[in-house]
Amino acid sequence: TALYEYASKRWVKGPAIPTIEGLQYDSADGPGATLPDGNVLFDVSPCVYSSPLAFELYNATTRKLSPVADVPHAEYDSTYYTRMLDLPNGQVLFAASRVDLQRRWSEVSFRMQQLRDNPQCASEEYARLLDVNDPGLHAQLIYDPADDVGAPFVTSGARPAVAILREQGVNSQTEMAAVFARSGFDAYDVHMTDILARRVRLSRFHGLVACGGFSYGDVLGAGEGWAKSILFNNAARDEFAAFFARPATFTLGICNGCQMLSALKELIPGAERWPRFVRNRSEQYEARLCLVRVPRSTSVLLAGMHESVLPIAVAHGEGLAEFTAPSGSQGLLSAGLGALQYVDHYGQPTEAYPFNPNGSPLGLAGVCSADGRVTSLMPHPERVFRTIQHSWAPKGWGEDGGWMRLFRNARVFAA
Repeated sequence: TALYEYASKRWVKGPAIPTIEGLQYDSADGPGATLPDGNVLFDVSPCVYSSPLAFELYNATTRKLSPVADVPHAEYDSTYYTRMLDLPNGQVLFAASRVDLQRRWSEVSFRMQQLRDNPQCASEEYARLLDVNDPGLHAQLIYDPADDVGAPFVTSGARPAVAILREQGVNSQTEMAAVFARSGFDAYDVHMTDILARRVRLSRFHGLVACGGFSYGDVLGAGEGWAKSILFNNAARDEFAAFFARPATFTLGICNGCQMLSALKELIPGAERWPRFVRNRSEQYEARLCLVRVPRSTSVLLAGMHESVLPIAVAHGEGLAEFTAPSGSQGLLSAGLGALQYVDHYGQPTEAYPFNPNGSPLGLAGVCSADGRVTSLMPHPERVFRTIQHSWAPKGWGEDGGWMRLFRNARVFAA
C-alpha cells in the first residue's frame, strides 16, 4: 500500500490502509490524493466537502482537534490545519494550513485575472489571503437596526409621495419602491418619458430617487446619457432645478442614479465639489458585498449613522470618483460632503482592491450636498434593507438590516 504525497507529486510507502466501512470517496472537486484503484482519499477543495466524515481543525500549537463550527473565523490562521481524513489507527493522511489551501485554490483564478483585468488589482486580491489575522466581514453600528425612528410619523397615517425615477436600462426600481413603501411613503413609478412629455410634475413629490442600473447601456458614459436628456431639454431642466431648489425635498441617487446626479451637479445647490464617475480601477464590472464606513456628513438620510461600519451590496462598472484636483476627495470629506467610504476588514478607509471595488481616492463611495438634502451613493442600500437579503449578516440582526435606518431617516425628514 502507498500514500500519495501531494507536495512531491509521488507515491511513497506507507502503513496499510484499512477498509473503512461506509466511507464514500468523492472526486467532485478534483482529487488531491488517489489510490491505484482509483479511490480518492481526500479532496483539495478548501470549502466544499462531500465525504460523510466530520471535519475538524488541528491546532499545531496545542496539538488538539476542534470541530470546525467551534473555531471562530478570526482564529483561522496558519496555526490551524484542516484535517481531511483520519484513519482508525490515528494517522492523519492530510493536513495543511488554511492560507496554503486557499491560495492554492485561488491561484488559477488569480492567473486568469492577471491577464484579463488590471494585474495590480489581481495581485492585491491574491495577496490579501496571506493576512492570517483578517477579521473578515463585520458590522459596528452606533444604532439599533430595529429602532424605527419613523414610526411616530407613519402611525399618523400621512404617507408622503416619493418619485421612483427610472430611465431606459434602469433595473433597481422595484426594490427601491418596496423599501420606501415599508418606510411610510407612497412610492410612484416615474419614467423619464413622463417628465419629458410633462405627464408628471415633480412639484407633487416630497422625495426623488434616481435608481441604479445601466441607462442607455452606459455607452454614453456612466449616467451621462440620462443626465443629458435633462440638461438638453429646457422643460426637464427647469423641472429638476425647481425640485432641487425646494427646501422641503430630499433626493437620493443610487449607482447609475448617483452617476446621473453627479452629471447634474450644476443644477444642485451645494454640489460644486462633486466628482464624476469613471471606469473602475479593476477594469471590470464589480458585484460584491463590501464594507463601508459612514463618516460625519451633512446628509439628512444618514443622520444617526455616523461612524458606523456595515456591509453593503455594490454592482457597478464605473464607480471610480474622478476629481479635477488631486486634493478633491480630501476637501470633500473635510467639508462634510463625503457620505460613505469603503473600508478594509479592520475598518480603515482604503483604496486597496477588492475592499475598495473601484479605486476611488480615500475610499469615497458617496457624496452629499452642502445642506444635506441630496445624497448620492454608488453602493446599493435598497438591496440590503432586510437582513435576509445579505449574503452575510451579523447573527444578532432581526428582520431589519442596518440600511433600513437610511430610509426611515427619509421619512423623518419628510415629516
